[in-house]
Amino acid sequence: MISQTETPRTDFVAVERERMRREYQRRARDVEPNRYAASQPFARFEVEVRNRRAERLLRSHQLFPKPGDDCLEVGFGSQGWFTQLISWGVQETELHGIELDPERAARARDLFPKADLRLGDAVNLPWDSGTFKLVIASTIFTSILDPRVRRLIADEIVRVMAPGGALLWYDFAYDNPRNRNVRGVPRREIRQLFPGLRGGIQRVTLAPPLGRIVVPRSRALATFLEGIPLLRTHLLAVLTKA
Repeated sequence: MISQTETPRTDFVAVERERMRREYQRRARDVEPNRYAASQPFARFEVEVRNRRAERLLRSHQLFPKPGDDCLEVGFGSQGWFTQLISWGVQETELHGIELDPERAARARDLFPKADLRLGDAVNLPWDSGTFKLVIASTIFTSILDPRVRRLIADEIVRVMAPGGALLWYDFAYDNPRNRNVRGVPRREIRQLFPGLRGGIQRVTLAPPLGRIVVPRSRALATFLEGIPLLRTHLLAVLTKA
């Protein structure tokens, strides 16, 4: 029975889902399209460093994906990690994903027509338990403000992970004071969201406001600065399911 002060699950999930949809629409309307484009110098630098560190971390845990491994990305956006997964040897037919925003999902489907890309939220993932050798959650949890929804999605991620499979996490750890529609996820909260998973978490990614200034002028300087842990704003983790 639900008390008078407790919000039914369907209500708070629907409220958060609608808030996120409105925020996607606002970003598409108000944010200059080229600011976060993959062609921007800092975006290329960020992805290169992120992917290199992710590959190293996956290999060190002997969890690097291989052909035959079904991989899922939660909140894949317009492209997500799919290009990187294919470069690592994963087949397009082994790519799976779920995305809340229909316009982003449509763009990804055009790029990866053989992949299993679905529209919906991640509170109830439409796959069987123990399906995926690798699940990716990249810059998605910081867009979810309701801690109850974060918990539900984390539980679903663990459910669909295969025994011995891995969660690849990448997201920023600190709040953005200029954007109240995102909230950082620190190391402590990652552990709380996935208490049954084990693995390493490391700081990565040169702070974007600094990186956007430095990278177009000197990649060498940006590489040096990215090597200073205090200037890194994101967390990268590989967490395994026993």
